[in-house]
Amino acid sequence: MSRNFLLKIVVAAGFFLATCAAHADVLKIVVDDTIQPIVAERVDRALGEAKHIHADALLIEISTPGGLMTSMEEIIHKILDAPVPVIIYVTPSGNGASSAGFFILESADVAAMAPGTNTGAAHPVRGDGVAMDPVMKEKLENYAASLMRSYVGKRGRNVEVAESAVRYSKSFTADEALAQHLVDYIAKDDADLFRQLEGKTITRFDGSKVILHLVGKPIHVYETTVREQVLSFLINPNLMVLLFPLAMLALWAEFNHPGAVVPGVVGFIALLLALYVLNLVPYRGIALVMMLTAFILFALEAKFQAHGAIATGGIALLLLGMLLLVDGPIPEMRVKIWTAIAVAIPFGLITVFLMNLALRARRNKVVTGEQGLIGEVGVVVSALTPAGKVLLRGALWNAVSAFNLDVGQQVVVRRIENLLLHVEPVSQAVTLSPAGS
Repeated sequence: MSRNFLLKIVVAAGFFLATCAAHADVLKIVVDDTIQPIVAERVDRALGEAKHIHADALLIEISTPGGLMTSMEEIIHKILDAPVPVIIYVTPSGNGASSAGFFILESADVAAMAPGTNTGAAHPVRGDGVAMDPVMKEKLENYAASLMRSYVGKRGRNVEVAESAVRYSKSFTADEALAQHLVDYIAKDDADLFRQLEGKTITRFDGSKVILHLVGKPIHVYETTVREQVLSFLINPNLMVLLFPLAMLALWAEFNHPGAVVPGVVGFIALLLALYVLNLVPYRGIALVMMLTAFILFALEAKFQAHGAIATGGIALLLLGMLLLVDGPIPEMRVKIWTAIAVAIPFGLITVFLMNLALRARRNKVVTGEQGLIGEVGVVVSALTPAGKVLLRGALWNAVSAFNLDVGQQVVVRRIENLLLHVEPVSQAVTLSPAGS
């Protein structure tokens, strides 16, 4: 009886697993951003999820101008070692997968493009776009070409043409890429691509064979996490560069007005976010030094009133620091000059103005609180012999004087102790002022 029961459980479990395998899904992610650590993390998570749900394939829809070589290599290694077949599809029409995107496209088990898309232009460049010296250029070019050769041939694609995109920055339309065996299919949408792949046998990078049956399978979009969405937003250099001036200005406001709290909290958060995001992209430390020096120059301008000379230098340093901060390999990963100008000049002028106000306030006599009463003139309303009362600013104060003073006499406040005014007659103060000066 027990054996029959166990047998039924085994058969039911086997049937359930077979049913799940027969109805496995296709997992899809959309990469429409520059290639950077957040995208690499997203691809890695998607591959893990595809393995977890036993997906028939992972579909990566890509549209990118390129990005960081380190993140690109990380993605390629993950795809080559993927637990499920990886289909990379360049879409929508009018977009492309250039530079690092071309390397990633060629690493796929199945490479496809939508009509009207393009790919290629994969020559490595310096982060700031400046021409490299011949030796470094040759080394980087040879490395990138060898990386391309290491997997393109094994994928059954045209190694020579693929390498030309690296060495000579050649670009290809979808039709050209298909004709020269850089991609496997041109498809107008996902359904069209799956129809063309139906029943086809593909060879994985490890040599194993897989027959694809994707028509009619549900496609599940692997959504980005909140963390990835926030970091993808902040990693934009033109947004990230705003965090440093905001942090410096807010922290200065907190130091200038201790206990204000809000500026300190805002500045601290902005600074931590800026430093965290900065570690996700290539950056120049000297650029941070330049931006900090600019802030010091703004403070010196406010202190010494150099008629704008020091402030101009600070604005120039801030502008250069912003432009050099992010060492991105493509224009989309660098700070635009108009962004830097739009931030540096107003920030410099506002900072100098606020610092001027703060310094002037510190130099001026205190006119509020107890300290604001020092030097004020009042009238005796209760004879000081030596203690009595004085009318000052419409209020009665307890007062004491070294002189006996009658009602109606004018007195000047010299100091305050525990709300007790120490006064002396105005005539005495006038007489003593030359000697005390």
